[in-house]
Amino acid sequence: MTMSDNDNIMELLARSPIFRDLPKGALDAISQAVRPLVVPQHTTIFREGDPGDSLYIISSGRVRIFRKGENQMEIDLAFPGPGEAFGEMALLTGEPRSADVEAVEEAHLLVLSKEDFDRVLRDFPDTSKVFFKEMRRWLIRDEKRLEVEVREAYQASRVSWLDFLMVIGISVMLAVIFNYSNPNAIPLFPDLPDSSSIPSISPSAAAAEVQGGDTLILDARPENFYQKSHIKGAVNMPLPLFDIVYMMTFADEDKEKKIIIYGGTISKHYDLELANKLLLRGYQNVRLLEGGLAAWEEKDYPVEEKAKK
Repeated sequence: MTMSDNDNIMELLARSPIFRDLPKGALDAISQAVRPLVVPQHTTIFREGDPGDSLYIISSGRVRIFRKGENQMEIDLAFPGPGEAFGEMALLTGEPRSADVEAVEEAHLLVLSKEDFDRVLRDFPDTSKVFFKEMRRWLIRDEKRLEVEVREAYQASRVSWLDFLMVIGISVMLAVIFNYSNPNAIPLFPDLPDSSSIPSISPSAAAAEVQGGDTLILDARPENFYQKSHIKGAVNMPLPLFDIVYMMTFADEDKEKKIIIYGGTISKHYDLELANKLLLRGYQNVRLLEGGLAAWEEKDYPVEEKAKK
């Protein structure tokens, strides 16, 4: 690769939404690791279910990302163009590809393998925070897209609410009858982890440990709750993103590390489920904060709140 080629790649990465916030050292490492790939028009790049072994950056051209429904009807998801990347979600999560991608026109791509991607994360640990932030944006984007699809499906439907409710009610009734008649039935209300098996810690004792600097405190609630108010210094680890956050920022933590978790609510035991996940991964010094955030605030211990506009 010539110096000019490398400069062009660096410029492309610096303009890309997924890479532009990375430190220069990481950008340079990525520019040295990528390999060029030219894909003819209408050529399939990968299919849903394929291994997530590489990330693609579009230098020129445009690709189509789509999924196939049960009736093989194709649903378009996105048409990324120059400067944009695709294939990153499977690379980050380790899951198979979740959609098909084909070239709408001849596409010039830069390919970053999983091996090189993992090496960049290892050599530049702070980059994981950037990708985690970007992943949050992707999830929010997908949620909004799902809302639009549901709204459009509702508007297109000619089934009345009464008919819809009757269909749902009959389906639920049949499912319950089948479930109870099946010797391998799935519990309709799965048991939560047993809270008595996980030790707890009082707010005062937790505050003393956190002040000593040898204890990690985790907020298990969804990000919108965390952003509104959380214990000062707490790390947000919402359950839907557990595997991603754990892989990027937590997997190298000492298994003997003292961990305090809070985030339980009346309707959802976020803290209990998170504690159980960490225990299953070998962390033994996991405790639940007695009374959660409310008890902490009653003691007038430090919290951080989202700035009011």
